Amino acid sequence: MSLSTEKTSPLEHAEKLAQTIMKAYTPSELPPAGRWHYHQGVFLCGVMKLYEATRNEMYFAYVKAYADSLIDDYGNLLFRRDELDAIQAGLLLFPLYEKTGDERYVRVAEKLRGLYNTLNRTSEGGFWHKDKYAYQMWLDGLYMGGPFALKYAKLKGEEELIDMVIHQEHLMRKHTKDENTGLYYHAWDERKVMPWANQETGCSPEFWARSFGWYVLALADMIEDLPDQHQARQVWKDTLAAMLESVAKYQDEESGLWYQIIDKGSHSDNWLESSGSCLFMYAMAKAMNKGYVSLRYTDQIVKAYEGLIQYKTAVKENGDFAVSDICIGTSAGFYDYYIGRDQSTNDLHGAGAFIMALTELEKLSVVQKA
Repeated sequence: MSLSTEKTSPLEHAEKLAQTIMKAYTPSELPPAGRWHYHQGVFLCGVMKLYEATRNEMYFAYVKAYADSLIDDYGNLLFRRDELDAIQAGLLLFPLYEKTGDERYVRVAEKLRGLYNTLNRTSEGGFWHKDKYAYQMWLDGLYMGGPFALKYAKLKGEEELIDMVIHQEHLMRKHTKDENTGLYYHAWDERKVMPWANQETGCSPEFWARSFGWYVLALADMIEDLPDQHQARQVWKDTLAAMLESVAKYQDEESGLWYQIIDKGSHSDNWLESSGSCLFMYAMAKAMNKGYVSLRYTDQIVKAYEGLIQYKTAVKENGDFAVSDICIGTSAGFYDYYIGRDQSTNDLHGAGAFIMALTELEKLSVVQKA
């Protein structure tokens, strides 16, 4: 089977979207403008993957210009110091430093690394997602803080950061996994005071696609950053394999995509959401490319890719490429809250997920340009 559509490869689709957004915004204008945050970080991680795949210096220069617009000559950076979300964009610092040798990027990484010492924690040492979400752990947080910590540990030789990430993942799995479906609830409130918190488990009531997508993305990326013989490698491989097996069961038969609330596709008001679908595609593709799982998801990825292009993308008259039905930024809540969230086009959450997914799909042996 082929992952090509009208003689366009996944990588070419990814480039079209990236270039559309790059044309619309200078690096410093990426919304919300002037912030060091995961909104921009997710998209720019996708752009950096395009650079790695194509070696087109335009992509590297765009990422560098974003970082340089916020970092001064002394390596100072303004960022939110009370949330995991501020850390994710730090993933850009490692390839920037590797290519340029500019020590400013290391100094910024040191500042972001310091957040792990100051973030508030649950009674078991789990990071609060933000100060305003006291005693809450969200699935999103594993991607926001985990991959950066492992790359920093490798750069600086801080082995304790490896243990920290392993502990954070263990706590999330312990408290949010639903044994019946194998899916993970979006959030967990240790104190069980939030309106959405189950009074027995503390979990929020729904399986939100993008939050679970962040989790599988994080695991798929973090395994390779563990030391070669570390025992957690196999634990994470097994966890990722089980997660993918669970989510695969909920793929929409017609479109090949996944719903905003993963397990409630039969609800008439539920809708097929692009960013979560892309994150699941990415994790499946990377797990197969790395040999963490067999090629068992090939047909499902092809179906998801074809559905994504058919149902969620469009080329405008001016040549701009658009990806629709991307859920905007979202807190934890009840079913109606998730279903009522605005559906955006080219929101950076989904743009980054789309680009990352398609650059990873390009590596699969089943990809053949028609």
